[in-house]
Amino acid sequence: MYFDELDLNDNVLDALYDMHFDTCTPVQEKCIPEILKGKDVLGVAQTGTGKTAAYLLPILSKLDDGGYPEDAINCIIMSPTRELAQQIDQAIQGFSYYLQGVSSVAVYGGNGGTRYDQELKSLRMGADVVIATPGRLITHISLGNVDLSKVSFFILDEADRMLDMGFSEDIMTIAKKLPQSCQTIMFSATMPTKIEELAKSLLKNPVEIKLAVSKPAEKIKQEAYVCYEAQKMSIIKDIFKAGDLKRVIIFCGSKTKVKQLSASLRQQKINCGEMHSDLSQQERDDIMFKFKSGQIDVLVATDIVARGIDIDDITLVINFDVPHDTEDYVHRIGRTARADRDGRAITLVTEMDIYWFQQIEKFLEKVVEKMPLPAECGEGPEYVKMDKPKKPGKNNGNGKTSAKSRRQKDRDQTAHKRKPNKQNNRQEKAPRQQGEQQGEQVANKPNNRNGKQQNANKQNAEKQQNANKQNANKQQNANKQQSRNNRQQNAESKQEGETRQGGKRNNRNNRNRQDNRKTGEQRNNNQRSNAPENVRPGSNGRGRGVAQKKANEKSSSRKPTPIVNPQKKENVVKKFIKRIFGFKK
Repeated sequence: MYFDELDLNDNVLDALYDMHFDTCTPVQEKCIPEILKGKDVLGVAQTGTGKTAAYLLPILSKLDDGGYPEDAINCIIMSPTRELAQQIDQAIQGFSYYLQGVSSVAVYGGNGGTRYDQELKSLRMGADVVIATPGRLITHISLGNVDLSKVSFFILDEADRMLDMGFSEDIMTIAKKLPQSCQTIMFSATMPTKIEELAKSLLKNPVEIKLAVSKPAEKIKQEAYVCYEAQKMSIIKDIFKAGDLKRVIIFCGSKTKVKQLSASLRQQKINCGEMHSDLSQQERDDIMFKFKSGQIDVLVATDIVARGIDIDDITLVINFDVPHDTEDYVHRIGRTARADRDGRAITLVTEMDIYWFQQIEKFLEKVVEKMPLPAECGEGPEYVKMDKPKKPGKNNGNGKTSAKSRRQKDRDQTAHKRKPNKQNNRQEKAPRQQGEQQGEQVANKPNNRNGKQQNANKQNAEKQQNANKQNANKQQNANKQQSRNNRQQNAESKQEGETRQGGKRNNRNNRNRQDNRKTGEQRNNNQRSNAPENVRPGSNGRGRGVAQKKANEKSSSRKPTPIVNPQKKENVVKKFIKRIFGFKK
């Protein structure tokens, strides 16, 4: 069917004629008439079938016909990514070239203050068509910058992708602010259960149009290399040696691999660019412009460009990593063989990806041709039926625990060893604290069956604590008494020394000399027994009091003690004791 056979506006048809668009695609042929009738539409079709034009052409035609409020937002188009929003805005500019008074603005995040001011001005003046990412539009709504009370068209492009990205709540929030009479159009590449639920909540008696659900175009030649991870780079080099490097997209599973692969390609003097989420919006715009204009031959990217990016002359798509979702695989290879052109898709399958690629083949209902490896790569793994690998984190697929899991296990095992146990030192220095700790341990036992047991434990803890206090008091009293005895003994020794110096010597009497020797030994023994506890054995008196040290020096250097009358000695001692304790004579 030709576009001029449809009931489109003449100005829209003139723009299509200038763009050399004559024939409708199947999805355009079925969707455009239903949208022109004002019905809600649920369209499910593979990527690259012209879904963007299927909803833009009838909406622009109705806006140009008139009957819609001026200086108000008449159409909201939701896009999952910034790149797709920009592409839709560019398509509107082309289709509305001859339209009078139809304006559009793309609203998305990642921009500077200048871009934000432009968005704010366009929203307040009432752009006819607003193409926005959910998060950015929610921000403007929360700030009161957007009036959605007069919106006539609400379109969800790549609805399955938006749900996968977690925009379900944002979409429902936006939909609640729209008028009940708003015409809703939803397009998706797949039809999972969550899309059906969303369609039931948003669409009113929709017309369902399903065409080749999630099946890639037949003109795409699909190939696969079964290899090891270390062989991938050699295969890429061999592919680029044999063919033309122009208009190639390489998809990687992570932005880290994108950076590594692009660096390796630059070392091989290959003109390439990289596209991932770490780039600023300005950098992403520059890369896409250079790739579309032919300044870059190879684009290494994540799935950020797998959806909705319209570049017609891409000849080769390489899956450096196998996607674990069949829908992502379809969208990736759907970048080629667009607009009735031929295309080629190559997938590098490692031994860890065999299961996922077999699921893709099962979905496609065909076996993808396996290509022989280049001679310099050697042999690859055998392509046999595989079971589903375990989730990363528990097991890395080869029976070994991941490094992250090992680190977590080590932290759990050594957590109790991080702080040194100083309980023994505390027990020696603070017996009271020890009693309190023991009481707490008794009170906090986990096997308390009832209140009686708890009370008993508390009583035991209190008894233990009181016993510790009594022991501490006894120890203190014993230390005080010991100090008194030491002082008294020192005083006695001093007095005896003075008394002995006043006596007479008798060196002729051997028996008296022996008695004196025995008396000295007994005195030394008494001094050892009365020494403080803090003196270490064998220290030769180190650490003793000054008075006792002097007394020991005098006793060691003095000559044999003369004989003293026992009765006189006793009287002297009594006088000394009375004098010390303050007794009267």
